[in-house]
Amino acid sequence: MGTQHITAKERLAIPRQVMPAQNPDLRNKNFKEVNLGYTAELAQQEALRCLQCKNPTCISGCPVNIKIDQFIKLIAEGKFLEAARKIKEDNVLPAICGRVCPQEDQCEKMCVLTKKHKSVAIGNLERFAADYERETGNVVLPAVKAPTGKKVAVIGSGPAGLSCANDLIQLGHSVTVFEALHELGGVLVYGIPEFRLPKDIVRSEIDGLKKLGVEFITNVVAGRSITVDEILKEEGYDAVFIGVGAGLPWFMGIPGENLLGVYSANEFLTRVNLMKSYQFPDNDTPVFNCKEKNVAVFGGGNTAMDAVRTAKRLGAAHAYIVYRRSEAEMPARLEEVHHAREEGVEFLMLMNPLEFIGNDQQWLTGAKCLRMELGEPDDSGRRRPVPIKDSEFILPIDMAVISIGNGSNPLIKQTTPDIDVSKRDTIVVDINTMATSKESVYAGGDIVTGGATVILAMGAGRTAAKAIHEKLMGIDAHE
Repeated sequence: MGTQHITAKERLAIPRQVMPAQNPDLRNKNFKEVNLGYTAELAQQEALRCLQCKNPTCISGCPVNIKIDQFIKLIAEGKFLEAARKIKEDNVLPAICGRVCPQEDQCEKMCVLTKKHKSVAIGNLERFAADYERETGNVVLPAVKAPTGKKVAVIGSGPAGLSCANDLIQLGHSVTVFEALHELGGVLVYGIPEFRLPKDIVRSEIDGLKKLGVEFITNVVAGRSITVDEILKEEGYDAVFIGVGAGLPWFMGIPGENLLGVYSANEFLTRVNLMKSYQFPDNDTPVFNCKEKNVAVFGGGNTAMDAVRTAKRLGAAHAYIVYRRSEAEMPARLEEVHHAREEGVEFLMLMNPLEFIGNDQQWLTGAKCLRMELGEPDDSGRRRPVPIKDSEFILPIDMAVISIGNGSNPLIKQTTPDIDVSKRDTIVVDINTMATSKESVYAGGDIVTGGATVILAMGAGRTAAKAIHEKLMGIDAHE
């Protein structure tokens, strides 16, 4: 298809192509992927909406600076494999990012079309190109430079660790990734449900890194199995990158949180996503039996949406989101909220839990809640929830999932005291290099920023890889 003769006016007349999806009444009972992906025809039609700006502002919204205009032009021309390879020049996990990145707050937000039209569906097109390459069996591995003789250890196989390992192995360094769990992928496998990110895709991306020569060792808990000092001094690694994420769940500190039936979102999602607990007893790890029960998830972010939609799929009679502000203040992606509502999730807004109530057997039976109204904005810019006097009531629930955020794993801090940490226990780094206060040790992702996005973690991994390479090879970055 020739694209050069299409005028800007003709491009603007093309509506944004809707992503095909499973029927809500079917998908809320299965764990298959919700979004079905563009066909080649839909992808080309969507790609034709791109104006091919001389100064593509969308790139500035991407944490890894994908050449967005170039890959979209290739899709419009039907050069799907070339488009996938163009993306991979900057992003090692495009099939993942195309599914879970908040494009509406990043690249798509910067699209010039947003002034009067809907932005180009950059994320959907990224997913299409990556899926096309994988599904047609045409994945081409990048070239690897001659061995440098240098060894780098990467702690954590989440997005930050994977992107760091990918860049370093291509530069000729020997790379070993240490992962605490029995399966690779970090938050991509334990945190994000199958219906949003199929695990086969994560395994496929990791297989590519294995083929490049990255060594992966599972069941190694940094700070317990081995310390950072032991990696450097006893194992002889030249540098270490820490990408362990933020996996320490926060609780609300209200009475009754120790009742049976109260979970952190981390535990609930890990049991379901990683341990496949919904197949108990065929799989060893059980989970609360949600069938015909009332389940409440407390929180308003993407993890809360993942948890409540999971509970719905496990058969909950009522799957509630309980949030102390209004829907306008919820940090979750609009698509996740839309999908949740379509699937039958009930939203209880302006409601704050005061305590959990249980029976004589210590099983949860309800949550005492207080109704709220919105006051003045707080430090986050969102209007502060203010209690409404004498508005307490009991919400009958059988299971509660707390999803109000996560803190940093304390093991690294406990065993490597010479790495500086912030008041929030995140690792302090030089943002230009991701170097920590400890010589030859770098860090990136949620362990540095607190809970953030996959693509931001990947950007940090790439920044660290560049700095590690320059240090190991004696390259002056300012030359």
